[in-house]
Amino acid sequence: MRTKILIVDDEADIVAMLKGFFENRNYDVLTATDGIEAIKQSERQPDIILLDINMPQLDGLSVCRRIRDYVSCPILFLTARIEDADKVKGFSVGGDDYILKPFSIIELEARVAAHLRREKRRGIEAKVKFDEGLTIDYSERCVYWNNEVIPFVKKEFDIIELLSQNVGQVFDKERIYERVWGYDSEGESSVIFEHIRRIRSRLAAAHCKPYIETVWGCGYKWIK
Repeated sequence: MRTKILIVDDEADIVAMLKGFFENRNYDVLTATDGIEAIKQSERQPDIILLDINMPQLDGLSVCRRIRDYVSCPILFLTARIEDADKVKGFSVGGDDYILKPFSIIELEARVAAHLRREKRRGIEAKVKFDEGLTIDYSERCVYWNNEVIPFVKKEFDIIELLSQNVGQVFDKERIYERVWGYDSEGESSVIFEHIRRIRSRLAAAHCKPYIETVWGCGYKWIK
């Protein structure tokens, strides 16, 4: 089965260029030139999404926020500029990566391929019961507390997956970022902190005991 990619940009020439390139690489290509159409196309369950941030009416961040609850594939933002605060905002709504314009199409292809490989490696067929209340299904990417699903967005589950599969092991913020986002980067501590905060909030809302412990000055670990 061919990989399905959704390309979203309000610049028609960029869409046409990327469409032709990825079709030549044997991808099935979906396209959209605005946020509303992007939401409709995302219902066709692409394997990866290239999503422009700066679009009129409905920008890429808003699109990502709206589709993240039912779309689990990697979302790569396309943008002409990026600050650390923008990264935090983008990652917090469920984005996976940033591609700066103008970009090398060969580099873009490599980043797309890397994210797709990572998704394939994560397809672990396993269901683990941690105690009487908590079960994690790594195949379905679901967390259950007393047989009720606790909803987590993609990156939140990725962090849970990493920590829960390494019980008791301490991961600092930089290592979590490298393992979950797939490449090393400086200055992303606030991104990890925000995701951990949201995970804890969802666990608490489900009346689930906390499983992620802060090891002050070191990082985080999953406790038994």
